[in-house]
Amino acid sequence: MMHVKEVRISAGSVALEGNLSLPDHAIALVLFAHGSGSSRQSPRNQFVARTLNNAGLGTLLFDLLTSEEELLDTRTAEIRFDIDLLAERLVQATKWAKQQQAALALRIGYFGSSTGGSAALVAAAELTGEVGAVVSRGGRPDLAGEALPKVQAPTLLIVGGEDDVVIELNEQARAKMQCEVMLEIVPGATHLFEEPGALEQVAKLASDWFRDHIT
Repeated sequence: MMHVKEVRISAGSVALEGNLSLPDHAIALVLFAHGSGSSRQSPRNQFVARTLNNAGLGTLLFDLLTSEEELLDTRTAEIRFDIDLLAERLVQATKWAKQQQAALALRIGYFGSSTGGSAALVAAAELTGEVGAVVSRGGRPDLAGEALPKVQAPTLLIVGGEDDVVIELNEQARAKMQCEVMLEIVPGATHLFEEPGALEQVAKLASDWFRDHIT
């Protein structure tokens, strides 16, 4: 049985909207960090979340920005690359989740997309020992900068085979990391994994990675 509820997450001076889904006997909780111009309503992240739920993993999809911040970012694009802010929101959401009765005993994982991938790595470096695994989809781990060698959580970097620039950026980031890290390239996929079957591959890779590493 799946337990789903809408939540409000206190993150400093703001409250963030989220959706918490916990299957019976969940083995871990995966927090999603979306990229620019996205939200907890992202069909791609929701698809991946359902796959994780079916594999016994709880999920927390939440908005990293408030509605006012989203409007500002749409006009100026000044927040989407503020990795420190996005990472801090993820850290705050993690602390909130660990205070929820249903999630007290669950290990934490991060699934990041685009700039959310770098935010997930920065947050994982800050919360060493609390984050069991990280997966980045089409992410920009290079933007995690000095946090990269500090990450201890096993990390899977997933990139589309046709996303040449991002492949190179992920390879550069992987070279700076000292934890267990794997780069998985999905053949024929572009940045958003919109090709038939591409997102299914992402979801399966992520599900297997979390189940194998997070516990």
